[in-house]
Amino acid sequence: MFTSGCDKDPEPENVPEEITRVVLVFTAPGAAPIEVVANDPDLGGPQSMEIGAIHLSAETNYTLTISLYNGYYSATDPAYNVTTEVQEEGAEHQLFFSWSAGVFSSPAGSGNIGTSGTVNYADEDENGLPLGLVTNWTTGGAATGKELRLLLKHQPGIKSATTTSADGESDLDITFPLTIGE
Repeated sequence: MFTSGCDKDPEPENVPEEITRVVLVFTAPGAAPIEVVANDPDLGGPQSMEIGAIHLSAETNYTLTISLYNGYYSATDPAYNVTTEVQEEGAEHQLFFSWSAGVFSSPAGSGNIGTSGTVNYADEDENGLPLGLVTNWTTGGAATGKELRLLLKHQPGIKSATTTSADGESDLDITFPLTIGE
């Protein structure tokens, strides 16, 4: 008796993104953009991560645009710009946010990391689900010693309207110091 079988084609590998640089750009009408950068030159190795501080004006509407980069590649290599990959694989990614209470009047609350709070997402994936590379914010009153946390989740095959920050693998988890000025 002879038997034969064929190996199944291997599943495509979903490797978490390698992100060494995060650039936040806060844009308010009639004001210069505010750019804040975080660098992790060796992805959690012995070199210290450098995280810039966010300084925003009180009672102001902002659009936040997030860009992600992999510094292991040259800036001319397509693999350098992780933002493009996250957009192209939007159905597998979502950015979640949390922040210190009272910092933003919109969205209200303290975010959607570990809670069912809301975020003002301004972009979506091909399935109409939030992505989070572009979001809208309105600051509250003056505040110091506050924080804004970003959590990029890799959720291949599971992202849906009900997935949360607890689902999938973390590609990025970073907390920025935040000050709201007068």
